[in-house]
Amino acid sequence: MATLRERKNYRDAIMKALYQATEGNRLLGITGTKLRDDLRVPEQDLAAACAYLVGEGLIAVDWERGNTPAMVTLTHQGLRLMEREEQERGLDDSG
Repeated sequence: MATLRERKNYRDAIMKALYQATEGNRLLGITGTKLRDDLRVPEQDLAAACAYLVGEGLIAVDWERGNTPAMVTLTHQGLRLMEREEQERGLDDSG
């Protein structure tokens, strides 16, 4: 089982990967398999992190059998959070 720090890191990594891969488009998503492989997150920890983020209203997940994320997408709230973080880091060129 992952430590608290690892769980937080997994959740942050999932949000960043989704935001980058979908370029802020809520209609696009990433498969759970791609997230697991790209982020090197154990399957059980990926499922737990996704369940947490769903509970927070930040992502939506289509689940496969065995609580495996099939497709993961940002919600409107998740997209707004990531855009706000991007602006705070000063990465927004629009001013």
